[in-house]
Amino acid sequence: MEDIYVKLAKKAVREAVTGEGNGDDKELKNKLPDPPQGVFVTLKRNGQDLRGCIGTYTPATDSLGDEVIRNASSAALDDPRFPPVREDELKELTVSVDVLTEPEPCEIDDLNPDRYGIMVEKGGKSGLLLPDLDGVDSVEKQVDVTKKKAGLSPADDDFELKRFEVERHEGEQPIGK
Repeated sequence: MEDIYVKLAKKAVREAVTGEGNGDDKELKNKLPDPPQGVFVTLKRNGQDLRGCIGTYTPATDSLGDEVIRNASSAALDDPRFPPVREDELKELTVSVDVLTEPEPCEIDDLNPDRYGIMVEKGGKSGLLLPDLDGVDSVEKQVDVTKKKAGLSPADDDFELKRFEVERHEGEQPIGK
């Protein structure tokens, strides 16, 4: 049986890309817990190459289900790094949904890139990196990548650091059509 988070995200991506469907996700949404949380939805081509990733570290909607739908649709259509997903791509795309715990202030010594995602913030700039990513195998690499995402210089060491954990839901089957 397919994970409910993945099933809801796949349905939202399909409907956003094809324009088909009625958007009636009440049955699926009601199976998710409350309260709303931050959610990231990641799309990968053939399970490997990033094709879109959009999320929120604090909820922007009133329910966890709406958060999944909103971010899945945005990952498909609004990731500024990629053109919108085309219908013919759906058969190649897999989905993962990361549900985030509330970010908490921490020190560098409190980090583990396999367990914790991080946020850095300074002067209105911020960057976020999810945990357990390929190629991010040390705390130093995790912090450097996140500082770069925030637009901070590598030498900048005067920033606020927060960590969070994720509950990852991965789908192995393509979105399909």
